[in-house]
Amino acid sequence: MSLLKNEIVVDNFAGGGGASTGMELGLNTHVDIAINHDPAAIDMHKINHPETKHYCESVWDVDPVEACAGRPVGLAWFSPDCKHFSKAKGGTPVEKTIRGLAWVVARWAALVPMRVFMLENVEEFMSWGPLLEVSPGVFKPDPDRKGETYAAFIKCMTTGLVKGHTAWPEIKEALGEDFPYHKLEKGLGYKIEHKILTACDFGAPTSRKRFFLVGRNDGQSIKWPNPTHGKAGSGLKPYLTAADIIDWSIPAKSIFNRPKPLAEKTMKRIAKGIMRYVIDANEPFLVSSEHVLPFITEHANASKQRNMKADEPMRTICAQVKGGHFAVVTSHIIKMRGDNVGHATNEPLQTISAGGNHFGEVQAFLIKYYGTGTAQSIEQPLDTVTTKDRFGLVIINGDKYQIADIRMRMFEPHELFAAMGFPADYKIALDSNGKKNTKKNQVARCGNAVCPPIAKALVKANFDQVEAIGIAA
Repeated sequence: MSLLKNEIVVDNFAGGGGASTGMELGLNTHVDIAINHDPAAIDMHKINHPETKHYCESVWDVDPVEACAGRPVGLAWFSPDCKHFSKAKGGTPVEKTIRGLAWVVARWAALVPMRVFMLENVEEFMSWGPLLEVSPGVFKPDPDRKGETYAAFIKCMTTGLVKGHTAWPEIKEALGEDFPYHKLEKGLGYKIEHKILTACDFGAPTSRKRFFLVGRNDGQSIKWPNPTHGKAGSGLKPYLTAADIIDWSIPAKSIFNRPKPLAEKTMKRIAKGIMRYVIDANEPFLVSSEHVLPFITEHANASKQRNMKADEPMRTICAQVKGGHFAVVTSHIIKMRGDNVGHATNEPLQTISAGGNHFGEVQAFLIKYYGTGTAQSIEQPLDTVTTKDRFGLVIINGDKYQIADIRMRMFEPHELFAAMGFPADYKIALDSNGKKNTKKNQVARCGNAVCPPIAKALVKANFDQVEAIGIAA
């Protein structure tokens, strides 16, 4: 079934508009209401979704009855803050109010007619349970009661929660005194299913995994979209990769001779990445038009700082780390044939004469790729040569290449938005007053967003794309 006459679409926790974009693409109509407490998020949403009515306030401060004004909700989307469930949070304390944000789903369902709802969060959302106060005002999840509150939430939304359940104090703390709790005791009557979906399976160049829960009370079955993209040989469209969204026109700085040297850990991580994805790779990924061998390195403050291939989907993009915590590292190479020389990726290849003597100095570096070695200039004598050639020789399809330089830059916001699957024309650079959005603000909107392609696929699977009364198909 499509949207019915007079039904509206609501995006709670709307952020910069990822879920709204996906819903609009899936329904072929605009989102009617968007709610978010962050002025910067609402501003970006407003620029890209001008037909939507925006509420810049807490989801708890918006009265569903007043906002809907008698109109039934055909689809409501909920993406409550995930960081206090995420395993990336580690063992750090969590906030009770943030972990309880999902109860706003029950609030909407109890107060207004809501036919279908969708909830998105991290996989650990299913571990939602009571908290232990480990010190005054400091709370951590009770390891012995994982999933208890989540189970209570499902009972409230379906068949009902018994009066003596241990979750009632938390529920009442979240929903307040003037709430029709008898509806939760009886159950709100939704059919509910959940799945873990990966964004790259639906055309976004990121391997971001998320928990999706769908509820509906109209007697219709819940449908899950089939993947449209997959690995080579799967019979599906090939995965979009990081290489597809990297803007190769943006110059990157050499990792050597910087006014402020890169941190030792960063250099070690780059050296490991060069070894794995360039020197020792059976088939290194070559951007032939740019003469670079790229890979991606991670800059998050995590225990496992990783490198990854550039020709695979991006890993999950984080909102809290400047630059989205990923950088592209490019090995600039020259072909060891004739008189070829290395050059910047943003410069055209110069004409090579037979003599090859009219070029200026080409500053090249050799990297010791074993142990904790560092860079050395070609003007210096080579260190002891090991039994394995580790001084930047790369063989690609039988041709020999030499690494001339290694460069690194953080991803730009427009690349990160592309990795999340936002449309190319999505407006992120300027705010509604025409002022430049900071890079930090842009990245925050991106890292907190729902991937539009996966939202589109989920909505399309549950709402037939046919013309409905009052709705343009």
